[in-house]
Amino acid sequence: MASIRKQTVIDASPEEVWDAVRDFGALHRRLVPGFATDAHLEGDARIVTFFTGAVLRERLVTLDDDDRRLVWSIVGGPYEHHNASVHITEEADGRTLFVWHCDLLPEEAAANTDAMMERGTQVARETLEGAKVG
Repeated sequence: MASIRKQTVIDASPEEVWDAVRDFGALHRRLVPGFATDAHLEGDARIVTFFTGAVLRERLVTLDDDDRRLVWSIVGGPYEHHNASVHITEEADGRTLFVWHCDLLPEEAAANTDAMMERGTQVARETLEGAKVG
């Protein structure tokens, strides 16, 4: 099983960042616009269209406001198994540590997933810092 972890410090408050992360159906507008080009909810899942044209079904597993942790699993697609989480914590200076972790199978999907997560993390940081300034 492959395990990938991406993290970045975002120059915005944890409350601002968490508000965007927890809005499960609006990641294409609030968190990673351009990376995700569309999303809509179907029950406990969101159907996400990515800039690559890929459309994936992501099932909500946990939305924990107290711990600022969101967990989801991609159902189908290129994965035999997929479980991901984003965890938001406060840095000593008041900024936000954004941590995205993913466990997946098959391992052959890891390189592409790693590249997508790297880009998604960068877009989230730029979006949330831009929202704060703008």
